Amino acid sequence: MDLHEIMEMDSKYYMNTFGQRTPVCFEYGKGIDLYSSDGRKYCDLLGGIAVNALGHAHPALVEAINSQAQKLIHCSSLYYIESQAELAKMLVEVSCADRVFFANSGAEANEGAIKLARIYFKKKGMPDKYGIITLKDSFHGRTLATVAATGQEKYQKPYAPLMPGFKHVQINDLGALKAAIGDETCAVMMELIQGESGVHPLDAEYVQAVRKLCDEKGLLLIIDEIQTGMGRTGKLFAYEHYGIEPDIFTLAKALAGGVPIGALCAKDSVAQAFEPGDHGSTFGGNPLACSAGLAVLKTMLDEDLPANAEKMGRNFMDELKKLSGKHGIISEIRGIGLMIGIQLAQDKAAAVKTKLFENGWLVGSVGASVIRLLPPLIITKEDIDAFAKALDEVLMSL
Repeated sequence: MDLHEIMEMDSKYYMNTFGQRTPVCFEYGKGIDLYSSDGRKYCDLLGGIAVNALGHAHPALVEAINSQAQKLIHCSSLYYIESQAELAKMLVEVSCADRVFFANSGAEANEGAIKLARIYFKKKGMPDKYGIITLKDSFHGRTLATVAATGQEKYQKPYAPLMPGFKHVQINDLGALKAAIGDETCAVMMELIQGESGVHPLDAEYVQAVRKLCDEKGLLLIIDEIQTGMGRTGKLFAYEHYGIEPDIFTLAKALAGGVPIGALCAKDSVAQAFEPGDHGSTFGGNPLACSAGLAVLKTMLDEDLPANAEKMGRNFMDELKKLSGKHGIISEIRGIGLMIGIQLAQDKAAAVKTKLFENGWLVGSVGASVIRLLPPLIITKEDIDAFAKALDEVLMSL
């Protein structure tokens, strides 16, 4: 089937939630590259929006999926699942968490975090503590609860009235956070680097002050690591950069390299609030997803991919800063590790993204003026140099 036929079929039968997509359909990938149905090669610097951390068709992940699929894809969590227990153990061993629950997506993991925070206080005899404070410009998912948690009106407006119990405060403003805390507040929930709004890292002093404030007020601190987790920032989890430990944190995206999975991770004192019947999932933690997760996590640790993300991130920043000095259109470079935002001084992000696509490069854009880069953690200096040259040429052409 050629691209035109695929586009016509999509237009006729698929709900129009993505609008006019980039006109390409990929047939396979290898490493950092994707190959389209017409045989063209594209270098993938978006990584499925931070999902394909090992790149495409990584042998360890392919082998794990194939091997597990030949044995058992799904069975109910009414029964014990070896890979589920193994992956939970591994995540606990490499993080500050004591317990893990598996879902199918980041939104589901965040839903679980919200539920756990609320039920924790109910089990402590404080049913009136249900409120959660989040940050403006945040993104926590597309379910009704996580849309309410998200600090962006454009995602909320179509679904009003929103689920009650959420307040949104300005990023890096401790005074605003303190003022928002009420008798009903049970938790603070935040991303340490806001990705969807254009890659905005929180200040370290602010994050540490929020951790201290939560301790003083008896609130839970929830860190959304959906996009920042699994080595993306140069450490396995972004909270490690800030010298704090959350009570609850969530994972998804890169955890199983593209196989749908989400993880709700928590300290034991909080996790104990979930008792049999309080939470569940039909597909969450199935053998296939957990086997994929094990392969990804083992590969990350064996190949020290977080360290590569840190090193390549510095190389990326250096090259982009050179371009910033050369081209006035680049006003700021933001990010940590391989989570990078290129702020443009003009509303030309779509034009830059399109030009790069035409030249065989896949990047993301946020709004009208930010280019977002989330490449696989296996990226090399040669890949970065080639992209810098391509971006230089595109900026000159504009």
